[in-house]
Amino acid sequence: MDDSQLLRYSRHILLDELGPDAQARFAAAHALIVGVGGLGAPAAQFLAAAGIGRITLCDADDVDLTNLQRQILFATADVGARKVVAAAARLAAVNPEIAIVRVDTRVGDDELVPLAQSATIVLDCSDNFATRHAVNRACVAARVPLVSGAAIRFDGQLAVFDVRDPASPCYHCLFGEGDELEETRCATMGVFAPLVGIIGTAEAAEALKLVAGIGESMAGRLAMIDALSMRWREVRVPRDPECPVCAPLRG
Repeated sequence: MDDSQLLRYSRHILLDELGPDAQARFAAAHALIVGVGGLGAPAAQFLAAAGIGRITLCDADDVDLTNLQRQILFATADVGARKVVAAAARLAAVNPEIAIVRVDTRVGDDELVPLAQSATIVLDCSDNFATRHAVNRACVAARVPLVSGAAIRFDGQLAVFDVRDPASPCYHCLFGEGDELEETRCATMGVFAPLVGIIGTAEAAEALKLVAGIGESMAGRLAMIDALSMRWREVRVPRDPECPVCAPLRG
């Protein structure tokens, strides 16, 4: 690292748990972020600021006026622009040293598998079960850790799924595809703006820990927050030995 980089990342380098070695791992890492909305905006901003060397942003939507209440990467002047274009410009302004790849089409299995294979870490910041399951399948196939977040109304969830760990479940182990789960969207149910910041920032924290190889991963745990009372609770999530997604990989 040159003097400018040492200064930029000095507050991470000062941490014994991180230091210059972890900062070098950040610079060499590739983060794939699926969804650049309420969760993806703070997650991307912290990963860019921390010096993740390459960030791929996937989102097919345009910036809407209703997004500005919570999607902190965007300004009023961005309304009508492609989200990945506006987000990339903001991230480049924060940290011009990193590479940002923009994917402005809807991604399914065919697109996600090669994207996950090229990534060091994947963050699911999407808002629907179909995309979450597709991201999970790609991460399982690529054996890449997945950080997953969700937020609606005043309720948020955070989890890590890491099939490199034999005991870790995948997303399908917890939320089986085809299960009768109520799918709710911010557009119809609303969402408390700071909640998406809390969950998106926590996703960035878990991603950085995984890249650096520090701390305790959340793999095997599901954290849930009620923002009205600001109380967290946590449950253990076991691996399903008969999961049709990850069991075949584990043998």
